[in-house]
Amino acid sequence: MICHMMSSIDGRIVPATWGNQGLVAKFGSLYEECHRSFDSQAWMCGRITMQDFAGNHKPRFRKLAKGIQRKPFIADADARSFAVAVDPAGRLGWQKNELSGDHIIEILTEQVDDRYLDYLQQNGVSYVFGGQREINFTRALRQLSALFPIRTIMLEGGGHINGSLLNEGLIDEVSLLLAPIADGTPNTPTTFEIGEYLRIKPARTFRLAEVRQLEHDVLWIKYQRPIKA
Repeated sequence: MICHMMSSIDGRIVPATWGNQGLVAKFGSLYEECHRSFDSQAWMCGRITMQDFAGNHKPRFRKLAKGIQRKPFIADADARSFAVAVDPAGRLGWQKNELSGDHIIEILTEQVDDRYLDYLQQNGVSYVFGGQREINFTRALRQLSALFPIRTIMLEGGGHINGSLLNEGLIDEVSLLLAPIADGTPNTPTTFEIGEYLRIKPARTFRLAEVRQLEHDVLWIKYQRPIKA
């Protein structure tokens, strides 16, 4: 699991508050270029971030004669690249089952409406269950690895999805592009945010692996989990 993010100097991750949007677009191009340098099979976002990719399309339900079992659904057994959406309550609407050629997989909780599962099946979107009421990311990642040809995931949250995986010790590397912007906007999401509803575990320590200066005064900083003795 590689957490790949871009932030301001003070850790904020909402480019809309960074001023010159022409320059921000150039930052975005650098971010995508760095993303493509990794040998990964999937990228993952939380629902709020993924909403930008899904658009405002709302799920359309049909009446069901019976319920649907809570077991994984593989819509495309031949897919080799994936976009993973963490959508506990089942709210995202999809007009197709891929994003830029990456097959969509939803991570849900078992509380999701049967009609939403039917909707995903009808639209060819795969899904797994991460827990009954809350997402257990260890369980979810094991399923992704077992059911799909996924070995490396690029985590590109949402601060809360990033924070949840960090809190569980599931992030192996951090790839951070540091933009030469001091934001300071109050109440703005940051790279890692751990929700108050979680049992907060000790802070995670990483070791510096590489620092590179890119165009437009952007720093690309790579951290890895310490090697156990």
